[in-house]
Amino acid sequence: MKIRDFLVGILTLGFALPAFAASPDAPAIDGRHLGLTWMIPFAGILLSIAILPLAAPGFWHHHFGKVSAVWAALIVIPFAVIHGVPSAVYEIIHLLLLDYIPFIVLLLALFTVTGGIHIKGNLHGSPSMNTALLAIGTVLAGWMGTTGASMLLIRPMIRANDDRRHKIHVFVFFIFLVSNIGGALTPLGDPPLFLGFLKGVSFFWTTTHLFSEMLVCAIALLALFYAIDSYWYRKEGRLRRDPTPDTPVRIEGGVNIILLAVIVGAVLASGTWNPGVHFTVFHVTLELQNLLRDLVLLAICFLSLRLTSRTSRSENGFSWGPMLEVAKLFAGIFITIAPAIAILKAGKDGALAPLVALVTGPDGQPNDVWYFWLTGILSSFLDNAPTYLVFFNLAGGNADILMSTLASTLAAISCGAVFMGANSYIGNAPNFMVKAVVEEAGIRMPSFFGYMAWSCAILLPLFVVLTLVFFR
Repeated sequence: MKIRDFLVGILTLGFALPAFAASPDAPAIDGRHLGLTWMIPFAGILLSIAILPLAAPGFWHHHFGKVSAVWAALIVIPFAVIHGVPSAVYEIIHLLLLDYIPFIVLLLALFTVTGGIHIKGNLHGSPSMNTALLAIGTVLAGWMGTTGASMLLIRPMIRANDDRRHKIHVFVFFIFLVSNIGGALTPLGDPPLFLGFLKGVSFFWTTTHLFSEMLVCAIALLALFYAIDSYWYRKEGRLRRDPTPDTPVRIEGGVNIILLAVIVGAVLASGTWNPGVHFTVFHVTLELQNLLRDLVLLAICFLSLRLTSRTSRSENGFSWGPMLEVAKLFAGIFITIAPAIAILKAGKDGALAPLVALVTGPDGQPNDVWYFWLTGILSSFLDNAPTYLVFFNLAGGNADILMSTLASTLAAISCGAVFMGANSYIGNAPNFMVKAVVEEAGIRMPSFFGYMAWSCAILLPLFVVLTLVFFR
């Protein structure tokens, strides 16, 4: 499947959806009438994503799209039979137009643009240089996405350290900082935060309310990394000849930096400019600013492909495979998560009342500690984007209230989803991508549980400190 076909498919689906609007009275899901059985497909697809790539990589590589479709069908078909086709169609259209398509279009734009920026040349991987590269990547992750920043910098990081004997820690900390922690700066940084943006969280809310937490994590990890890297650097000395001697660094595909700035502007404008123009498709309200944002992002994709040389993308190891995998998997995730969100919105009247009670104090106020750790634990082993949505809705789902009265709760949910995605290889998509690129370069990364030994030893104590300082 070519990416051109994928883009055309998104546009065709968006313009064809009004044809489904056969029943004007189609109701939304009432979570009070749904049991926990409806959450089985959601749990199933997340467990499939967590387990199958490790247990059956060959099967997963060839059939992940079918797996996603099967789990989605286990929601759509029974729901259509029990609650009626109009209700099922309404929920699908609602998810596609307001959540899935904007989500995928943004990821596609960031993926396409950052894939066209190629850093050539080589640097010497001294402790100070490695620390500087990690710091730069942490900042970039907030503005070009954790996936974009990771794929942009991981190969220069590998080249800088190709003469080092002890370097596993370099790539472990790279995952900690560039692939996860740095994503807290803006909604562009990590998928969970963009979903929050789509739900009404303002663009710079994350920048102002998560900056202190991100800064504490970044400074602590960078300082610890410098100490560890300095120890190994002194111990190994300069015994090996550098296979890629220092050469001037230059950037190819610089036009994509301009396009990246346009992406930031388009997303920011959609959250601040409100002309009051909207369209209704099967009871789903589409606002003009959001429609224009998505069209601009798609146009940026085409421009990036047209203006960037194939050589630059080839040297970046760029391919459409990861983007297509994300698109297929998240189509299933967004469909299967619908009943879970409806149940959570029912609050104490829903089947997840015990979970509501767990994260709610005796005074009826949210318990930020539980929100931080429960969101984080699930984000460690399941995808952090749907996990964020679950707890966002568990906290009430009202962005205005969460940004003001319950700002500490939203910060706890956001930090748990973004930061603790670093706890395992499967906590966030860039983690596994970095591991694959590093191993492709002939460097043996820690095993699944070996990596978790690093994260448990380094990150969990740091998250305890965050809890005591910010969320207690």
